[in-house]
Amino acid sequence: MNEGWLALIQQALSLLFSLDPEVWSIISVSFSVSFAALAITLLPSMVLGFLLAFARFPGRWLVTNLVQTLQSIPTVVIGLLVYLLLTRMGPLGDLKWLFTQKGMILGQMLICAPVLVAMSQAAFTSVDRRAWETSRTLGAPALSAIWAVCRELKVPLLLAIVAAFSRILTEIGCSMMVGGNIAGVTRNIPTAIALETSKGDFAQAIALGLVLLVLALILNFALGTLRGKAEPRSH
Repeated sequence: MNEGWLALIQQALSLLFSLDPEVWSIISVSFSVSFAALAITLLPSMVLGFLLAFARFPGRWLVTNLVQTLQSIPTVVIGLLVYLLLTRMGPLGDLKWLFTQKGMILGQMLICAPVLVAMSQAAFTSVDRRAWETSRTLGAPALSAIWAVCRELKVPLLLAIVAAFSRILTEIGCSMMVGGNIAGVTRNIPTAIALETSKGDFAQAIALGLVLLVLALILNFALGTLRGKAEPRSH
């Protein structure tokens, strides 16, 4: 590694450890928006995943395929859809959410929900239905039976949550279109990295990239530990 790279990494670390206000404002916007989108969509998405796995109702096949399709739509297309909804002439224009964090949360909810529904449906489908049916036959309340199933599936469900959070935290297309990359308001980590790289300010881009890298390492180590604790009980 040459001296230029070392100097950039030193500058990036200095920005992080000196608590540079601009850098930490960007990090704060990223996490607050993505946590809010995840928190709002988590429970409804898990319930829908459970219903798609256990219930039989007309249109189930259509909903399942629609969710699978939504997962593969590029985030920039979702950003375009939300932009058209929130623009002054759009059906939600009166909310005045365009280029605000509320608009970004709405966009990230549409990105996050299909991932949570599809992965939780796959997890619930993998569990032995007899556990659910036995609990209900023995008179257990529905919520208690659902909680028992969720406890058995805590690792795959946590994987679904991590995958959904990672997708919205790192997406750039929707955030750029709906948020507008306004400094101190809607500028998040992905849009800031793109902007600073285009300006040649690699130190700040590296600093923000390091935050995502450290987060990914922490989440993967945590999930690896959970998997390790769960595996012996499966034999």
